Amino acid sequence: MKRVLDFVWPAIGFLAVVASVWLLYREFRGQQIGPEVWRALKAIPPSRYALAVASTLLAYAALAWYDRIALRHLGVTHISWFFISLCSFTTYALAHNIGASVFSGGMVRYRAYHSKGLTAAQVAVLVAICSLTFGLGTMLMGGLVLVFEPHQLARFRGVLPDALTTPATAFTVGVVLLVLVAIYMIGSIFGFKPVIIRGFRLEYPKPGIAIRQLLAAPLELIGAAGIIYFALPTVGNPGFFVVLAVFIASFSAALASNAPGGLGVFELLFIKAMPATPQAEVLTALLVFRLFYLIIPLLFSLVIVVLFERNKLKEVLHHEERHPAAAPVETRAMADRRPQADVS
Repeated sequence: MKRVLDFVWPAIGFLAVVASVWLLYREFRGQQIGPEVWRALKAIPPSRYALAVASTLLAYAALAWYDRIALRHLGVTHISWFFISLCSFTTYALAHNIGASVFSGGMVRYRAYHSKGLTAAQVAVLVAICSLTFGLGTMLMGGLVLVFEPHQLARFRGVLPDALTTPATAFTVGVVLLVLVAIYMIGSIFGFKPVIIRGFRLEYPKPGIAIRQLLAAPLELIGAAGIIYFALPTVGNPGFFVVLAVFIASFSAALASNAPGGLGVFELLFIKAMPATPQAEVLTALLVFRLFYLIIPLLFSLVIVVLFERNKLKEVLHHEERHPAAAPVETRAMADRRPQADVS
């Protein structure tokens, strides 16, 4: 069954990309998007680009905090902030673009943190805590948006089933999400029993850890949404709260689609949810988001991976150079112990 799922999920992601790209093509068919997008990119003031860069740094700093929180939960304190930041940056830059973030993120983290003495089980818990942190933040921010602005979900009418886009349904979903977050906090405060899934044991963190989780994840979402907000024009900009609400819904759906980088899925939902803003300007803002949040970090992460692996290779070669005679000495010792023939 597991072998089948290994092929099913990539296939679903591929189909999601194909379907979304086709829908985007149908949406923009007959329009001269290229020149219009280029004009919109040049029309963004340098100050807004600078704010988009600052939002990107905030998002990736919050992601590094994910790892720091998970390591604190494990009781690991000997790893520097610098190493954690590089590891987290590389992990998410690769996972956001490749997809299958749990798998790809787990591999990168294991390679990095194993070099610092962590076991495979510890890295597995770290990955689970980081994923849980993002999930908690998404539920918290999404719940608050749906409770205080339940009509925002109506922006996805025609994309989502009508039953899910009514204010009453949106409010109910928001309350459920906030209740789940509250249960998690109560479990942390009162020390509920660990959650065990197929032998994998995940304990409720201490309240201090849980509070940090509820701070880090919203910061990451705010930073990521800020990139799009600052890339949108001031005229016709619906406001940060609306951009944040649409971003959470679109980004979550893109992750659920398993499409690499949410390609096509994210853009389609975001454009559909912003009917009052010119489509070319929304597409421009999404291109800036992909450039700052996905593509540039991916390029830097590849350099980091190459440098890390080169240093590990140097360590291996240096170790072999320092102990080249270990095997021959052992061979000679075994030869000395063999009974010698009597030649007399």
